[in-house]
Amino acid sequence: MKKLLSAAVLLPGMLSAPAMAVDITGNAGVVSQYIFRGIPQSDGNPAVQGGVDAAWDSGFSAGTWFSSVDRGPDVINDVEGDNGIEGDLYGGWGGSTGDFNYFVGGTYYTYTNNWDEDYAELNLRGGWKFLSLDVAVGEYDSEPTQDYTYAALKAEYNGFYGKVGNFSNDFDGTYYEVGYANALSVAETYLFDYNIYYVYSDSDLVGDADNNLVLGVIRKFDIFSN
Repeated sequence: MKKLLSAAVLLPGMLSAPAMAVDITGNAGVVSQYIFRGIPQSDGNPAVQGGVDAAWDSGFSAGTWFSSVDRGPDVINDVEGDNGIEGDLYGGWGGSTGDFNYFVGGTYYTYTNNWDEDYAELNLRGGWKFLSLDVAVGEYDSEPTQDYTYAALKAEYNGFYGKVGNFSNDFDGTYYEVGYANALSVAETYLFDYNIYYVYSDSDLVGDADNNLVLGVIRKFDIFSN
């Protein structure tokens, strides 16, 4: 079912988009640790990340993104730590009307070394000026299967932002994130993007309430445009 969901979202754009103008870009960088929706994914260690994105003038977009992941040892259950690579495949369609913007699409998550279960989700996003709402609905292939709904409200101003994210249904928990992101240029020459943010995750989300400070650097580059 999850693969069909991804195909249903991605296929229309892939079929119609090649005849249109397209911009293909890439990105590569590193973060001091990888935290996804308030949940640590690299056991407090740095993670290498990067991806490729394609955007058509029709509003369709598609891309892929990778990150190293790491899980520390479970001392209580005598389980050794392991690591792997997360790979995301995503796509959809979006646009804007005045101060409003919108997007509908899907994401498929997969992992090497059986680091986690593969799963897919439906993505819905909308924004107005400095506010945006991100909603994801998915099914996690654990035993038993778990359904989840994720919603995050974000406010931005001059590079600063604040976010509140919440899980519901079979998943539960909330996290709060504040940060700053910008690009560094020298003599009008772009060097890289950087960000710094603080994340507080409550005990429902991660077992024990957790505080994390994350630093990230990413380099974006053009690959193709027509």
